[in-house]
Order: sequence, then C-alpha cells, then structure tokens
Amino acid sequence: MSVDNRRTARQAVSGEAAPREIRRRPKNRRAQIAAASAAAFGSLGYHGVSMEDIASGLGISSAALYRHYPSKYALFREELMRVGRAMTESAELPEEAAQWSARERLSRMLDALIGSTIENRASVTLVRWEARYLEEADRALLLEQQKALLDAFGAEIARLRPELSVDDLRVLSVAILSAVTSIADHHATLPVKSLVRLLSSACAAISTAPLPPPVDSVEEPAAVEIPESFKHELLLRKAVELFHDRGYPNVSVEEIATAAGLSAASAVYRFYRGKSDLLAAAFRRAADRVSAAIGPAVASATDPEAALTTLIGHYVAGSFAERALTFVYYTEFQHVPIEERTALRNIQRLSVEEWARLLREVRTELSPAEARFLVHAAFALVVDLGRAFGSAPFAAQARVGLLMQVVLFGRPSETPADS
Repeated sequence: MSVDNRRTARQAVSGEAAPREIRRRPKNRRAQIAAASAAAFGSLGYHGVSMEDIASGLGISSAALYRHYPSKYALFREELMRVGRAMTESAELPEEAAQWSARERLSRMLDALIGSTIENRASVTLVRWEARYLEEADRALLLEQQKALLDAFGAEIARLRPELSVDDLRVLSVAILSAVTSIADHHATLPVKSLVRLLSSACAAISTAPLPPPVDSVEEPAAVEIPESFKHELLLRKAVELFHDRGYPNVSVEEIATAAGLSAASAVYRFYRGKSDLLAAAFRRAADRVSAAIGPAVASATDPEAALTTLIGHYVAGSFAERALTFVYYTEFQHVPIEERTALRNIQRLSVEEWARLLREVRTELSPAEARFLVHAAFALVVDLGRAFGSAPFAAQARVGLLMQVVLFGRPSETPADS
C-alpha cells in the first residue's frame, strides 16, 4: 500500500493525520476496532487496507490488534455478518403487530430498517459493495440474510397490495432496500429525524408505485462492434468486464491483454499507462455520460419535471446498455489514481447538484440536502435492480424508470417518458 493510502486509512479510522496515543485499554476495544475497520474498509475497500493500517489508526500495535482478530478477513467477515444480522432483525415485528394494519406493519419495519442503516452507515457500504470478497460459504450466509429481509418486506407489501405478483413484490422490496441503503454510497449529511422522514416517505411511495405491466420479453442491447484497429476501445471494454466480474484488485494487465486479443501485456502500454489508467478512463466515460445529458435535456424541456423525466430515461437507458460500467462506477472508486479523483468527484458533484436543483424546482418543500439524498437514492436504485434481476422482463427499463420517478417526485412523472 502506498504512503498516501496508509495516511488515508489512518484518517478514515481516527479522523486525524496521525494516530493518537492510547494510554489504557478501553473496555469496548472490539467495538472500537469494528468501527475503525468499517470506516477504513469503506473508504479504501477490503484490498486497500491492512491490519497495520487499522492498528496504526487506533494508536495500538499490530500485535494488540491480532489478539482480538486473527486476520484481516476475520475482522471483515465479522463486521459484515454483524450488520447483515442487524438489518435482518430490523424486519422482525413484535407480537402485538398481529393486530396492526398492513400500512402500520410496513411503516414499523421501514423505521427499524432505516434506523439500523443510519446506525451502521459505514458498514452498510461494505455489505453493498465489498461482500463479493467474502469466501463462498460466508457470502452465501450473507445472501440468506438479505433474502430473509427482502422476503419479510415482500410479505408486508403483499398484505397492502394483494393483487401484486411475486415478481412485482420482489422488485418493490429490492427498490425499498436500495433507497434506504443508498445513504452508504455518499457522504451527504442530514439530521437524523429529517433523514428518517425523507427515507420513510420515499419508501412509502415505492410501496404504492403503480408498476407498468411487465414486458413479454427483453431485447438485450446489441453489442457495439469494435474494429480491430481500435485496440484502445477494446481494451477499455474488456477491462471493465473483468473488473465487474472479478473486482479490480483481482485482475492483472496480462489478463486484460489476453481478453483483448493482444499477445503480451506490454502491448497495453501503447494505449494506457497501466491498469489504473484503464479504470480512470472507465470512470471518466461513466461520469461524462451522466453530465453530458443535462444541458440538452434542460434546453429541450418545457419545465423542470420534463427535464428530469428526460434525464431519468437517458440514465436508465445508458445503465442498461452498459451494466458492467455502471456497476464498476459504484464499486471501484477507491482504486482510481489519486490525481484523477478530484476531477471525477467534481463531475459527480456537479451532476448531482444539477439534478437536485431541478428536483427542488418541482418539489419546493425539499432542502438542498434532501434533494441530493433523493438523487443518490434514484441512481442507486438502477444499479441495484440491475444486479438483482439483470434483464428480467419484470425489471425492464419502463419499470426502473418509473421507480426512479417515484423516488424523486414521490409519484410517477406527469410528463410522459420518451418511448
């Protein structure tokens, strides 16, 4: 790990540029370690943090840390399983809930899930994006926990809307979980009461969303043929596919070269400085795709709602066309070269701000921070539904687009989406 990454890890776990001296062993040392590791893993990813970094950030020796956890993986696993259990348990209702209405039961579950997510915000990031680095048995256990949570929400939505199909219930349950846990994807802040109220309202709107009929079949976007002479473009596509399938740390330049039909890794360096340069190029493309659509949409729209509806359609279509790129955009930012991060963050921030500005013109009751939270939730919903259902007809573009509208507007758009 580079010196810059070590410094970032220390700051992630301690909030300071240098480790603090700890004079006595606190009684809650394991809790401190769990919180510190969650912050470090969330900031730099599982592969970007070492036990030495976590120990240094806490101001203790590596030996002291190993007395509590035998390995980095053990620490990582325990935290993910703890948060998985907490989220699953949040869906458990008390005995007296048998007398409650369907809306009251769902509201109670939502409040508990939102509270648990806020309390464990740093670690929820790991559950969302780093769980793929769990060993197979552990990953299966976490998936079981998530399935139990989604099934619980599906059962309560079914009480509220018995006309829905099983697939409809699955879509709405995933959308609700996505909206709540999207707060782990960014660092925007809101007072807890305001955040709970905002997320509760968004999830209630999702639970009553009038889903369009599912399509009979979904036509996969045709793959764009890349001429053999466009090796730089072919390398970028193959790199993104490998990063998506296996994670950036587990992919080598040699494997990217082989996937692109190059005879040796050295050929990659004629087009890119290295693996990290390929990742940065992918991020620039994803960020530019979102930002470049804003001007034309605003210029051609009759009002802010129409502009946002157009942007939603563009965002969904682009995400469906490049699912791997959309996923990588969420999962691998910590691996982008440091010199690229500021520029990329600025593009991301300006795009979110423009979406939020348009949203506030539609919903004047929202504060700037509340609008930003909803924009992040709408973006997250697209990637979460995509990775949960792929190209299933019941999660087609029209449905995903409508759910984005519901998250942002609290209702379907009054402006028809482009066909």
